[in-house]
Amino acid sequence: MKASRIAAVGALTASAVVVLSSPAFAHVSVQPEGTAAKGGYAVVDFKVPNERDKASTTKLEVTFPTDHPLASAMPEPVDGWDVKVTKAKLDKPIEMHGEKIDQAVSKITWTASGDGIQPGFFQKFPVSVGALPEDTDELVFKAIQTYSNKEVVRWIEVQQDGQEEPENPAPVLTLSEAAEDGHAHGSTAADKTSDDAKSAEKAAAEAAAPADSSDTTARVLAVVGIVVGALGVAYGVLAGRRRTGADA
Repeated sequence: MKASRIAAVGALTASAVVVLSSPAFAHVSVQPEGTAAKGGYAVVDFKVPNERDKASTTKLEVTFPTDHPLASAMPEPVDGWDVKVTKAKLDKPIEMHGEKIDQAVSKITWTASGDGIQPGFFQKFPVSVGALPEDTDELVFKAIQTYSNKEVVRWIEVQQDGQEEPENPAPVLTLSEAAEDGHAHGSTAADKTSDDAKSAEKAAAEAAAPADSSDTTARVLAVVGIVVGALGVAYGVLAGRRRTGADA
């Protein structure tokens, strides 16, 4: 009897360990490639894992924030997927590059033209976005994931301060502070020109380094040659004196 109780307790404990140690289910997320600085542009990846064993992900719909609209959102082509960008009229126009914009991207939809995301795999969907807002620390993108068996998972729950992560959290993009010059480096043509100039200066310095090194080496060899020559002369004089003394 005691043995059976011990076995039952052991099995229950083992089950608890398995449950507690198993990783949390992955969810649709968004991360920048590099940084996503306020006021700048960035390429962000929507990462979609397939969490089903017998179904593939065939569709992803990402809703863009309306409280901080993005005038520009250009998806990168993804093999095996069709993409559609939807825009909506803004209640309040925003200014971009000195022009007023009265519409912004409201949703991007990716639909599999093939097998989609198979079980045990994930897919990234890159999008170039901007200009990023300067008056918030994060952007919330609500996403809807559809499986081949018609199951729909809505990643739309917003994390509340002081509370546990919801079961189906919405993807959140964290924004970094802008650079001291007011924008993200590398996001404008001016930055690119500056970076190219710096690269050219570096290349010139590297090209000049071997020449400087060669000059230094030549000078050292010249000095060594002079020293060796002087030693040879001194040795010859000393040897001559020894012969003269011996003849005497």
